[in-house]
Amino acid sequence: MAEAKDKDKKEAEIDTIWSRRDFFSLAGWGSFMAALGLSSLYFARLLFPRVLFEPSPIFKAGYPSDYTVGAVSTKYIKDQRVWIVRDEEGIYVIFGLCTHLGCTPRWLNTERKYKCPCHGSGFTQDGINFEGPAPRPLERLKISLAPDGQIIVDKSKKFLYEKGQWGQPGSKLLV
Repeated sequence: MAEAKDKDKKEAEIDTIWSRRDFFSLAGWGSFMAALGLSSLYFARLLFPRVLFEPSPIFKAGYPSDYTVGAVSTKYIKDQRVWIVRDEEGIYVIFGLCTHLGCTPRWLNTERKYKCPCHGSGFTQDGINFEGPAPRPLERLKISLAPDGQIIVDKSKKFLYEKGQWGQPGSKLLV
């Protein structure tokens, strides 16, 4: 009778305690479900890509009558990094990026030149380099007139002096 009690006691313990096989089976399924859930979250994140919204490279810069002959307008140097210059022939836009290391030059009205504060490069009112380490002239940007008569500047299209592009259509607005 003692043996029967011990046998019943062992069977009861086996029924209440998990076997090693049951434990690892449950742990394996739990790990699989966790990995499946995390990979589903990662996949859902890929459905919403990170997008960098950049401002439009095209902007309106007023009317041609807003600019006086022989003057350099610094109105858009902070916001758009451009100077708008009007000479006897027309209007052109110079990109405010030094061709040496990319600093923004300053327009010195008393000296009638652009001067880079980083390394001392100097550029004429037209944008031609004449002093300092800058290897080439400043770049011009595309300029055109909108149907309403305003000036449109497109910073995505550049004209390079060394390639002879300053004479191409769009590099200067003849007014």
